[in-house]
Amino acid sequence: MAGTSKGEHRTGLLNGFAAYGMWGLVPLFWPLLKPAGAMEILAHRMVWSLAFVAVALVAVRRWAWAGRLLRQPRRLALVAVAAAVITVNWGVYIWAVNSGHVVEASLGYFINPLVTIAMGVLLLKERLRPAQWAAVGVGLAAVVVLTVGYGRPPWISLCLAFSFATYGLVKKKVALGGIESLATETAIQFVPALGYLLYLTAHGGSSFTTEGAGHGALLASTGVVTALPLVCFGAAAIRVPLSTLGLLQYLAPVFQFLLGIFYFHEAMPPERWAGFALVWLALGLLTADALRSARRPRAVVVPPRVGTMPDSAPVDA
Repeated sequence: MAGTSKGEHRTGLLNGFAAYGMWGLVPLFWPLLKPAGAMEILAHRMVWSLAFVAVALVAVRRWAWAGRLLRQPRRLALVAVAAAVITVNWGVYIWAVNSGHVVEASLGYFINPLVTIAMGVLLLKERLRPAQWAAVGVGLAAVVVLTVGYGRPPWISLCLAFSFATYGLVKKKVALGGIESLATETAIQFVPALGYLLYLTAHGGSSFTTEGAGHGALLASTGVVTALPLVCFGAAAIRVPLSTLGLLQYLAPVFQFLLGIFYFHEAMPPERWAGFALVWLALGLLTADALRSARRPRAVVVPPRVGTMPDSAPVDA
């Protein structure tokens, strides 16, 4: 059993590294799709993601969930909201990368945990520990510093962070698996995305039909690029603790940040470094608090022995 457990944990870690690694390196992929614009790339991503996921579902014969979901209009409406929000996230991210804003895009995923916590307080009335309040405060200070540094609010980062945090909140309420959720979301996106691509083709604006077979194959591969990390993430999520996944999630923005500086050679003036340093300080506070909370012994109720009265208080393990 121990060997099996270690093997499962190792498999989970490898899948986690693969998922966040692919998400971190994806800025290298979107520029390959030029001269397609961000909207055309986004539409292809929706269409081909549905095709990829449909094939996967046929292969594993997992369709029972679809009938149940169709009989739950409120849950289906939440999936539609998730589809709309992730459409905004995908579109802004693709545009940001292909417009030379990789570093600012990476910031969005650095501050996403802070936005998620803030939304938990405002929308779900969650109570924060002192370290979490401190992290949110430092994060707000970082946004102020970056606003001064950019000469404007870092709207790309904020849009990515808030859209993805909203997406996570809605997905939590829907409670669908990764593949099932992606299938439903892309099914909702499919008709408008296909309609847009047909419109582009009819008006001579589609690069899919004018830039050669290689370019067309790259656009079609957006489905694999979208779905494969999610498959790996799903395999990791059931094999490793959430605390481990929480640490692994920083791999993606770290890779994006490094690519932005060393590969795309984006500028990093001192005030921008100061803003990022504050964000990393906030994330450090969050991570330390999460690890401390995970290691804290949990109260365990000891069942009473025969012939004795039950204890009135739990006993620490």
